[in-house]
Amino acid sequence: MEMTMQAKKQKSARRMRLFKNQIWLQLFAIIGVVFMLLFSIVPMFGIIMAFKNYSINQGIAGIFTSDWVGLKHFKEFFGEQRFPELLRNTLALSTLKLIFSFPMPILLAIMLHEARNMRYKKFVQTVSYFPHFISWIVCYGVVYALASEKVGVLQDMLMKIGLISEPVPFLTSPNWFYGVSVVLSIWKSSGWWAIIFLASISGIDPELYEAAVVDGAGRLKRIRHITLPGIKGSIVTMLIISIGSFLGGGLVGSNFEQSYLFGNALNNSTAELIQTYSFKVGLVHGRFAYATAISLVESCVSLFLILTSNFVAKKTAGSGLF
Repeated sequence: MEMTMQAKKQKSARRMRLFKNQIWLQLFAIIGVVFMLLFSIVPMFGIIMAFKNYSINQGIAGIFTSDWVGLKHFKEFFGEQRFPELLRNTLALSTLKLIFSFPMPILLAIMLHEARNMRYKKFVQTVSYFPHFISWIVCYGVVYALASEKVGVLQDMLMKIGLISEPVPFLTSPNWFYGVSVVLSIWKSSGWWAIIFLASISGIDPELYEAAVVDGAGRLKRIRHITLPGIKGSIVTMLIISIGSFLGGGLVGSNFEQSYLFGNALNNSTAELIQTYSFKVGLVHGRFAYATAISLVESCVSLFLILTSNFVAKKTAGSGLF
């Protein structure tokens, strides 16, 4: 019994020494946990608003004291006249980004890895991930200055060289919204997310490439048989996360910010998404309970997508996110 107590004391002393040696790491971890509790866990109590007749006049206490209405807000959303249009726009934009934008960071990472000129490699990497730090509102200002029908520099240049005879409504036509959004997402996010795949490539054993060169394998074969299999885990993980945030635009750009800033009365038929609709009815019209119900639907769909994609990835690729 005495030996057991002594062993427990020694174990506690070792834990305390380890904690003191890692005090700064522990502090960072605690800050992260507190941040998650305040901004991710505590706000989840507001989910009950989706099932209540809540009004902002009732204050915070009204979240718990307002009358229950069951699935009223969900039925109203699915019966909304614009629901098919909102669903179409959200799915179409997210699908286009997943198809065209997701592979770009992978291709960019492989190209940078294969580059032999280090100065050129660093220059391209810096230039490619710099747009990630530009906010979407600044991005909109730049695009407006370039592509606006009235003051667009790009419009003038295209007309002078004879490619177009009149200004093209890049920012006002519904037909151009999807294309502009996908191109901007590629430009803004590809360089940043390529860092993850470059890190994965750097973890591949260099001797594999040396052996492949000795065996006469060309660059494309080395990419196909060494690089891509070597970063398969990262690709699968990023793909699962991207599918999980499918309704929000995935890893390559926020659908909400793009649609809210680039959307207007002229291209609203393709620019209005479920997220922007929820934001507007929640803050503009003060229907917080209704907006909460819409957001809860999005969250449930995202959870289903991430669980399904992880299951399929484990069955097909042999690895998943969890």
